[in-house]
Amino acid sequence: MQVVLVAAVVVGCAVFAYLSAGRQAAETATRQATAVATAVADSPAVVAAVRGKDPTAVLQPYAERLRHDAHVDFVVVMTPGGIRWTHPEPSAIGRKYLGHIGPALHGKVFPETHMGVLGPSVRVVAPVHDPRQGGRITALVSAGITIETISEQLRDQVLALVGVAAAALVLGGAGTYVVNARLRRHTHGMNARELSRMHDYHQAALHAVREGLLMLDGERRVALINDGGRELLGLSGDAVGLRVTELGLPEALTEALLAAGPRVDELHLTGERVLVVNSAPVSGGERRGSVVTLRDHTELQALSGELDSVRGFAEALRSQAHEAANRLHAVVSLIELGRAEEAVEFATAELELAQALTDQVVGAVAEPVLAALLLGKAAQANERGVELVLTPDSRIDDGLLPPGLPARDLVTVLGNLLDNAIEAAAPGPGHLPPEPPRVRVTARAAGGELLLRVADNGPGVAADAAEEIFRRGWTTKQSTTGHGHGLGLALVQQAVRRNGGTVALDPAPEGGACFTVRLPLRSEAAA
Repeated sequence: MQVVLVAAVVVGCAVFAYLSAGRQAAETATRQATAVATAVADSPAVVAAVRGKDPTAVLQPYAERLRHDAHVDFVVVMTPGGIRWTHPEPSAIGRKYLGHIGPALHGKVFPETHMGVLGPSVRVVAPVHDPRQGGRITALVSAGITIETISEQLRDQVLALVGVAAAALVLGGAGTYVVNARLRRHTHGMNARELSRMHDYHQAALHAVREGLLMLDGERRVALINDGGRELLGLSGDAVGLRVTELGLPEALTEALLAAGPRVDELHLTGERVLVVNSAPVSGGERRGSVVTLRDHTELQALSGELDSVRGFAEALRSQAHEAANRLHAVVSLIELGRAEEAVEFATAELELAQALTDQVVGAVAEPVLAALLLGKAAQANERGVELVLTPDSRIDDGLLPPGLPARDLVTVLGNLLDNAIEAAAPGPGHLPPEPPRVRVTARAAGGELLLRVADNGPGVAADAAEEIFRRGWTTKQSTTGHGHGLGLALVQQAVRRNGGTVALDPAPEGGACFTVRLPLRSEAAA
């Protein structure tokens, strides 16, 4: 198609140039003949020769010399009646001029194309005026160029034109071949129809995939992003063309997207989601970019948290069952020794101690999920030698928590804070703390907000780390590789922000850390 198009353009230009050249050749011949005829007619020598007795003897050599010098085919000087005095063919002298002379006899210079002795020609006839006779027309001059001569000149131009057209066609064809070959190489041999079909499949796949797909160019600008990527990253507008640093993402996620090397299953947090990020560099092309895939890990992380809570409850039940079995053995042994009163006293004391915390939690916290979480964490704390205390001002009546506040988020917030507090307060191996390890919990719903406060008497948090504790990966525990692996506090902050609340860290009165979470209690009607 491209070669045919180039050929059509070249042929069209050649035909136009040929017609234009033919027209220009005829116009040039007419102007040349006009110039010669008028010059001869105005020559004083011609006027003087016409007055003589033998005009032919004087005018014939003059006309032939002028014909050669002016590059015309004939210069004919004739009488007003049309009898020739000069002609390139001597046999034609004295004969009648073949052509029209009427306008010239009226003093006009006019051109025409007419058949003559030398064949068809473009000629111009001009009158000769004698000043001595009052400007009377005493002779006529005709100068012309034959059509054959014009055709020869045009033929030379056409040959040059054909050569140029052929060269243009060859160059156009070669250029088309080179461009097509380069295009094929860049499109991996696919033609326009295949590229169009691939584009349609490409667009359909991008919109159908729920996972996020992000393509970055060598300058770390967004080259492509699908609907899933916009949703997972929380981007409202069109991000194509923006730099990664202009997307407003968390610092850790931005650094991961800017990294040149591959990333495999890295966990990163946005304002509301936990994302699994994978990236791979683009190996081809002049500018190396990268392809990033994003998977939503929020629900799985929440389920993992719930599973950890259930596992903790199971461990608490196992611990309580173990403790209950030990106490039962002690009671049985006291009875076997005949010390029934002491057995009753021991059993009653243990029952009152266990029942007191249960009654306190159930009486103060009517929300079943939070009550169960507190009882389970109390059993875990007791197993690790930590006392979990519910403050007297704790109170959450039934029905105060709106349906818009998910119980899963409450478990995430309070569960992670309790785990960290118990971990901080628990005595290490061979270490006897100066005070009994204790964790104080406040859970109160009043004044249009839910307040959750967890304080411990552990070592606390350093002042310079107060801004970093909610960052993913911050932890006081170190893995064998020396890198932090904490995620709990980051999830706490994410859940709190998702529900429009705040979380703050302050020093605890007992010397440890005190985390305070405030969540607004907005009903669905108010929202």
